[in-house]
Amino acid sequence: MPAYDAILIPGGGVRAGGELPPWSLARLQRALEIQNGELIITLSAGSVHVPPPLDEAGYPILESVAAARYLLARGIPAERILTETCSLDTIGNALFARLIHIDPLRLRRLLIITSEFHMSRTAFIFRWVFSLDAPPENYELHFESTPNNGMDSDTLTARRKKEVKSLELARVASQKIKSLAALHRWLFSEHSAYAIGKLPQRVQGKSRNTY
Repeated sequence: MPAYDAILIPGGGVRAGGELPPWSLARLQRALEIQNGELIITLSAGSVHVPPPLDEAGYPILESVAAARYLLARGIPAERILTETCSLDTIGNALFARLIHIDPLRLRRLLIITSEFHMSRTAFIFRWVFSLDAPPENYELHFESTPNNGMDSDTLTARRKKEVKSLELARVASQKIKSLAALHRWLFSEHSAYAIGKLPQRVQGKSRNTY
């Protein structure tokens, strides 16, 4: 019997030709190691911090689709792979995964796998988003971190500083957002990645290479 109903893997960037960065591959490899028949849900359309790479036909390569293809090429049946192709950040990862896949399929035991540098913010955000208007049977969230493969020390330091700032912003938002409706309103009226009229905040410096 599978240990979880689904394994969720947040996106960590995608490069030209659909190549995934080493830290994203570590997440996928861990899912391959421990999977036992669960659904595997890859998350993220991309990031507002960097433009998406294009395929040979000129279409954007989405992070979750590139990750899904990686799993498919390594023997995971297509019927066990789901993609979430709406989100542009970690809050979106959690919200759209829940709305598009988790709630309609009544999935409850979930494992979220992400890199060590991303784990504190991911765990906070997923616990927050999945607590909003939670069903009576609730969710059982588990987390596992993977190595920060492929990051030099300067880049990792820069990304960790960015994570600290982003986590604090999420904590502040969570204090005033107590329902899915409130999260929806905030996301599409105030969050710079989703609200029309808001300019996306572009990341500069070494941490830009981690998206």
